Amino acid sequence: MPLYTDLADELADAIRRGALRPGERLPSVRQACASRQVSAATVFQAYDLLESRGLIESRPRSGFFVRAARAGSAAEPQAAPASPEATEVSIGDLVMQVLGSTRDRDVVPLGSAFPSPRLFPLRELARCGARALRALDPDRLLEDLSAGNERLRHQIARRQALAGIAVDPDEIVITHGAMEALDLSLRLLTRPGDIVAVESPTFYAALQALERHGLRAVELPTDPRDGVDPDALARVLERHRVAACWLMPNFQNPLGSLMPEERKRALVALLARHGVPLVEDDVYGELHHGSRRPLPAKAFDAAGEVLHCTSFSKCLAPGYRVGWVAAGRHAPGLRRLKTLTSLATAVPSQLAIAEYLAQGGFDRHLRGLRRQLTAQQARLHALVEAHFPVGTRLARPQGGYFLWVELPEGGDSLALQARAAALGISLAPGALFSASGGDRRLRRGLRLNFGHAPGDARIEPALAALGRLAAAGGTPGT
Repeated sequence: MPLYTDLADELADAIRRGALRPGERLPSVRQACASRQVSAATVFQAYDLLESRGLIESRPRSGFFVRAARAGSAAEPQAAPASPEATEVSIGDLVMQVLGSTRDRDVVPLGSAFPSPRLFPLRELARCGARALRALDPDRLLEDLSAGNERLRHQIARRQALAGIAVDPDEIVITHGAMEALDLSLRLLTRPGDIVAVESPTFYAALQALERHGLRAVELPTDPRDGVDPDALARVLERHRVAACWLMPNFQNPLGSLMPEERKRALVALLARHGVPLVEDDVYGELHHGSRRPLPAKAFDAAGEVLHCTSFSKCLAPGYRVGWVAAGRHAPGLRRLKTLTSLATAVPSQLAIAEYLAQGGFDRHLRGLRRQLTAQQARLHALVEAHFPVGTRLARPQGGYFLWVELPEGGDSLALQARAAALGISLAPGALFSASGGDRRLRRGLRLNFGHAPGDARIEPALAALGRLAAAGGTPGT
């Protein structure tokens, strides 16, 4: 990555940790050049990037300063408490009721789970697919069943290795999107009636999977900045016989939290001591807003007990439905289960992505996508601060494309969702993300999507309308 992004990320981390405080002056360009052994252009680019992220400001003839929080600017949410008891899951009807409208292109897609398809190189993927199909060896169709295309598996393993994750191509199983990867992993590790530890709030599709397989959930309080606390998980493991954990350490959906590396290491070690496997959902890992992809929990797995699940759907090829599991010691069982269920993942989609990766343009595409999402996050954050009532809290995600919003005391995001739907605006209320329904604070929460199409003129009026509804308690026309 360019030197200026490394410098910007290092300074951004210092600001978040409080090592650089609001109002404090950053080193002058000359000082930074001397201490970092970089050019003035590199320092200026780093400072410009930090300014675009809203972290610093330039003062004429004075230099660059850490931006002070504006009077009345939104505070960050805190982790909501979670019930220590195992809970039967019943979430499917609510999910279908609330999110059914998000497929309508006339609805403002703030509640969508997907980024805009316009952010992806779909034409180039189509050309790659055509080239790969013309060169297809028919014998490969049988050889690549169940485990998936060998060329694609080797390219995935190579990318993982460059990111610091040791994965053998033979432990990778290509799946029909990340949801099949996660679902197969869950089915392999559990039996009906088992307990699975999940985050609170957690992705509603995880709850749907638990409900579908007759599993119970025990919820872990999850911090919007740092994710699950291993100490909280330790208490759950002492209280319950947990069959598996389903967690999202990188840019968790819906909170956007990023678990620090020391927490991931401690989490993996704790689970290994208890003999509990981890199903790791890492579909947003490539969408970091900094210069480096954060390591997944899989990077700290020495026992082969982490089943690392991800896909190309959120970062390259929506609709192609190509995901995978790096299943560690569970790979043979997962391949058998894949054979008994869907047998194989669609060959044309695999070939198109393998060809695209071989062309070498993936990282260039990712850099552009990350810049776009970073800019759109800043815009959405500013619009919510401008239009929502005083007392609203906002998360500050470092990746992904979701913004978690907590309404002031007395707010009800499910009521707000119903009123917004009447205006053609979608949002995802907090009730979707909890097996138990959550406490009052979680019911005040809502998830907004900033992965919409660039230049979508409907976003600002929609946020203004949501702000008015929130201020009025969800009542329209006020």
